[in-house]
Amino acid sequence: MTLWPVEQLLTHAGRMILLDRVVEWDAERIVCERVIRKGDAFIEADGLPGWAGIELMAQTIAAWNGCQVLAAGGTIRPGFLLGTRSYRVDADVFAIGARLVIEAVRTFHDDDGMAAFSCRVDTAGVHAEARLTVFSPPDPTPFLDPRNTLDSKGTAP
Repeated sequence: MTLWPVEQLLTHAGRMILLDRVVEWDAERIVCERVIRKGDAFIEADGLPGWAGIELMAQTIAAWNGCQVLAAGGTIRPGFLLGTRSYRVDADVFAIGARLVIEAVRTFHDDDGMAAFSCRVDTAGVHAEARLTVFSPPDPTPFLDPRNTLDSKGTAP
């Protein structure tokens, strides 16, 4: 199992990369880490707001996709977070200095790039979980142009 730097796995750049590293991954699952530091994106006085757990989960899924793509010799491409179901977090913030472990397990995937993952974020005294639905089309270009009106297959009506 190759562990690429997170910067190679995501289409995000700079401070918008919220993950520190991939710990492990396979065909169905990935585990990443993040240490909460002052000065990082979204950090408030007490730490990272609990709602940001959704973005950590989404980036973990993107890192999983990046691992799959690079392992197959492909090129990283943008994906899209379509929805979040049942997000629960049992604290208002992830505290400064906390080491977060973020896990995503694939529960559904189709040939058109639609997928669902069960996700969790854990650190001492704080747990968050949700199901995320994502979309990674073979060609994301039409979805990135705001002038396009597209159907679910990415074609103009």
